[in-house]
Amino acid sequence: MESILIANRGEIAVRVIRAAKDLGIRSIAIYSELDRDAVHTSMADEAWNVGPAPAADSYLHVERILEIADESGASAIHPGYGFLSENAIFAQSVIDAGHIWIGPPPSAIKMMGDKIESRLAAESAGVAGVPGINEPLTSVDRAAAFADEYGFPVAIKASAGGGGRGLKVAYRSEDLQEAFESAGREAEAWFGNPTVYVEKFLENARHIETQILFDKHGNGVFLGERDCSLQRRHQKLVEECPAPAFTAEQRAHVGKLSLALGHAANYESTGTVEFLFVDGEFYFLEMNTRIQVEHTVTEEVFGVDLVVEQIKVADGETLSITVTPQPNGHAIEFRINAEDPSRDFAPNPGTLVRYREPSGPGIRVDSGVVQGSEISQYYDNLIAKLIVTGADRDQVIARSKRALNEYEISGVDTTIPAHLEILKNEDFLQARISTRLVEETIDFSHLERATAPTLPEDEELAERSLTVEVGGRRFRVKYWAKVMTAPGSGKRIAPRRRAPKLSKQAASSSSEGVVTAPMQGTIVKLYKKAGESVSAGEPVCVLEAMKMENEIKAMASGEIIELKVQVGDTVSAGSPLMIIR
Repeated sequence: MESILIANRGEIAVRVIRAAKDLGIRSIAIYSELDRDAVHTSMADEAWNVGPAPAADSYLHVERILEIADESGASAIHPGYGFLSENAIFAQSVIDAGHIWIGPPPSAIKMMGDKIESRLAAESAGVAGVPGINEPLTSVDRAAAFADEYGFPVAIKASAGGGGRGLKVAYRSEDLQEAFESAGREAEAWFGNPTVYVEKFLENARHIETQILFDKHGNGVFLGERDCSLQRRHQKLVEECPAPAFTAEQRAHVGKLSLALGHAANYESTGTVEFLFVDGEFYFLEMNTRIQVEHTVTEEVFGVDLVVEQIKVADGETLSITVTPQPNGHAIEFRINAEDPSRDFAPNPGTLVRYREPSGPGIRVDSGVVQGSEISQYYDNLIAKLIVTGADRDQVIARSKRALNEYEISGVDTTIPAHLEILKNEDFLQARISTRLVEETIDFSHLERATAPTLPEDEELAERSLTVEVGGRRFRVKYWAKVMTAPGSGKRIAPRRRAPKLSKQAASSSSEGVVTAPMQGTIVKLYKKAGESVSAGEPVCVLEAMKMENEIKAMASGEIIELKVQVGDTVSAGSPLMIIR
């Protein structure tokens, strides 16, 4: 293998580029027009323009990606995670075009990518799943019948998805219709497939996932488990390895289940099997046929470079590990996202006015940003991953507090204050963990929002670089210019006014009754029409931002005298949506 095209962006693209460099392999990046100056484009040996900012026109544009692979002479394609990483048709297209696919066989992706089919496969391999219906939901009536049999709450889930995307929970019969519609919309937005199914939602469970690795010669190895229970909106926020308060017997059992599923799928490459763990029992959730966001903590504890292993397996090599190594120490990953924890983790796109990463013993940061980078509404809001490692969990927690306090980010709100709150929580400290811990026991509403520094003048000359594009390929040109600002020093502007405390994704509303957008996004649903009455706290519309749906609620009762948006409209933060009198 001489070269790898990375069909992705951000920190995972950077991660794969580094692995390629370690192996002496040429790296080829792709970038949307919005990402022309992104970190991954400058780190790669070469970079090619894949299209406009929307993912559908760039990072999901299969034909253009394959054209670039041919034009650049790429030997292989690595999909990273997200985007096309679990698209069996794309994987087969890569193989058919004569490139090496760095991932599992298309047949395994198809089997495990469809959550209904994967449930059937798990059952045939002797791996019990969460109680559910192994067929697509065509109407909400079937979900209602299932809820009558198994009781509430129930989860409406994307069949083609994973990672908590396209997952909505209904706690009562009145919630079913909205959960059914919303899950389908998110599934379509993320995976291009609106198909959903229903299963029992297990409360107060732990989310345990396992890392498996298979080569093309039938060898498979289990590389321990991770606890991913700390979530908001069914999206992971904190992950750790090994899972705390986990016995050797439980570890051996879940490892056996995971390897059985891998063999049943004729698996190759890295893979993650996800379970809910309740009352000592494991229930299969899904299998992610890709590198996982939180693969980092497994790497730190087991001393294995999983991306390098992926590349070697794709190139036909046998596994460098034949038996499960013993875990060495403990590791926790904190997802540093552009979100406002004080407003129910509302997405907060913007520019990183100041950015400085922590360092020191046991600290690793995987990022794809620098100071000045743009966190766009078009993509996921992950800024970076902070991975902290130590001899044991107590040392990791102590180091984590230090590292999070060292981390400097301004220009957008981030999850850093939320992580510091989690590290104070007694249930977390005592490893009394469940998927409900973050959303139901920790109050983030008092957290301060970010402020951005201004940048004073400085007359010094400094080296600059300019990106130019020739024939669709990106080049960098150096030049020298007068420095007009000195980042990170000087005066500060007055802090941004804090937004009103909002309940469960509600929008702000002025005293005049103007409901405004809390963030930039797209209107995907309107609950009310002009002339209709609403009550304070009642949902009025749904705003999609960074592919996450946010329910906007009225802050006052009255009549909608003017509706300023329609479904499909794109709005900016603070834009008026409707006027209530």
